[in-house]
Amino acid sequence: MPDQHSVPRRRGPVAVLVSGGPMAWCVVNALRSRFPDIVVLVEEPEGKWAILRRRARLLGWLPALGQAASGIAHKLLAKASGSRIAQIRDRHALDDAIPDVPLHQVGSINSDACRRLLAEIEPSVVAVYGTRIIRRDTLRSTSAPFINYHAGINPKYRGQHPGYWALVNRDAQHAGVTVHLVDEGVDTGDVLYQGRVTFEAGDNITTYQWRQMTVALPLFADAIDDARAGRLRPYKVDLPTRQHFPPTLWAYAWYGVTRGVW
Repeated sequence: MPDQHSVPRRRGPVAVLVSGGPMAWCVVNALRSRFPDIVVLVEEPEGKWAILRRRARLLGWLPALGQAASGIAHKLLAKASGSRIAQIRDRHALDDAIPDVPLHQVGSINSDACRRLLAEIEPSVVAVYGTRIIRRDTLRSTSAPFINYHAGINPKYRGQHPGYWALVNRDAQHAGVTVHLVDEGVDTGDVLYQGRVTFEAGDNITTYQWRQMTVALPLFADAIDDARAGRLRPYKVDLPTRQHFPPTLWAYAWYGVTRGVW
């Protein structure tokens, strides 16, 4: 059983940190329906060249270029999968309209502007979706807990495209979502909630996260409510830990042909 980790009931609004885009707006609109006092901070997406250079430093230039190529292919696949995405969105009432709330542009989530705004807001909790890794100075800019929604089962499937990698590994029992506390690592914070997700035959790497969102959003809202009520119960999950990256174009093609995972 998770260890009890309670703090007094917290006052203040819910700060939501996102990088924008349809999926981020679905998250904001869903949270707003439960927490009308949200304050949304929007960062600018990291540049493609900066991402490429960082991955090249970590993995080498060939894998980094292969990942960039698969990213281009996945954008084309997402357009071809538009009807499936719309079906998921409509079936589960996911609202991807730009939310009718003030959107505070902060550049980077690790900028001085973001930290000043968080200190000024004095939020009860900071909800995070789809941003770059949050640095120590930002985490320390407020006493509120930071809670992230990750489209994978931590710690086994940290990083990117975790649902896809679970299927590639023939590990569907660990295809799911995790809501967790944020620390300085990559999806390494203690777990608050997890849920398993099943996919349909027509799903692919561009639709998995939409399906996962339908399971994650209620858990995300519950964790935020727990934080405000002072009843967080973080716990460790006894699984191997690994950070995943996007597949290269050739790996994506290989696993699609040999394992039927696209």
